[in-house]
Amino acid sequence: MATAENKRPRLSSGAEKKPSRKEILERKKATYELIRKAVAVKDHLAQLSDFHKYQRNVYLESGSGHQLRKPMRKYIQNLLKVNMEEPYGPEWLLEEKVKRREMVVPEARYIFVKQYSNGFITESSMKETEVEHMCAVCPESCLLGFVHYRFVVEEELPVLYVYELQMEPSAQGKGLGKFMMQLIEQIACKNQMGAVMLTVQKANTQAMAFYTKLRYVISSTSPSRVDPQIGLEKSYEILCKTFDSEAKSKLEDGDY
Repeated sequence: MATAENKRPRLSSGAEKKPSRKEILERKKATYELIRKAVAVKDHLAQLSDFHKYQRNVYLESGSGHQLRKPMRKYIQNLLKVNMEEPYGPEWLLEEKVKRREMVVPEARYIFVKQYSNGFITESSMKETEVEHMCAVCPESCLLGFVHYRFVVEEELPVLYVYELQMEPSAQGKGLGKFMMQLIEQIACKNQMGAVMLTVQKANTQAMAFYTKLRYVISSTSPSRVDPQIGLEKSYEILCKTFDSEAKSKLEDGDY
C-alpha cells in the first residue's frame, strides 16, 4: 500500500535508524490522503459487483449515517438492543446512547442487507411510511441486518474499522455474516487500508468464535495486550486482520 514502509537500513552499531521529521510528515500526509480518498467514494459497494446480491432475493445496499431516515435509525437501534443488551450487561444503558450518536455522523458508512419478495425495490424509491411498513409489518420484504464501518487512523496506519456487524437472529448462522466480512475486507483492500479492525465484547463468545474462525486476532492495541492487568478490568477486546507487513508489525506484533 502507499504508506507501506521499506525495510529500514541499520547502523553499524545495530541500532535502527530513526526516520527524519520530513519522512514522518510525508508518511502522515500519505496516510491521511488514503483516508480522504476512501471517504470520498460515495458508494463502495458499487465497485464490487460480486457483492450486490447474496442469494435469491437478498440484496445489499449502501448508506451513510447522516442520510439515514427515521425508520432506518429506529431499525438499527432496535436490532442493536436485541443483539447487544445482554453482552453489554449493566454497561448497555450508557453504551446505547453512545451508539445512537455514532450511527448518524457523516463518516459512518453502511451496507444494509434487504430481502424482497417481488424483485429489487430501493429505499429511495419508497416513501418513509412505506419503509417503516416494510421493516415492521412485512416479513417477506425486510431488513436482515447491516454493517457500520469507517475509515480511520490507528497507530499511524489507515484502517477500516467495523463499528457494528448486526444480523437478525433468524439470519444468523447461515453464512451471511461471513459474506459481509468478506465484502468489508474487499472494501478495505481496494481502498489501500492496512487492516480491518473491530471491537468485541468478551461476553459475546459467539462473536469471538465467529471472528476467530475468520482469522481475526487480538490486536496489540487491545487492553489485554497493552497491559494484562488493565485488560482484566475491560469488558472488550480489539481484533484485527492485517494486509501488509507494516500493519502486522504495528497492530499484531506490537513493534513500534
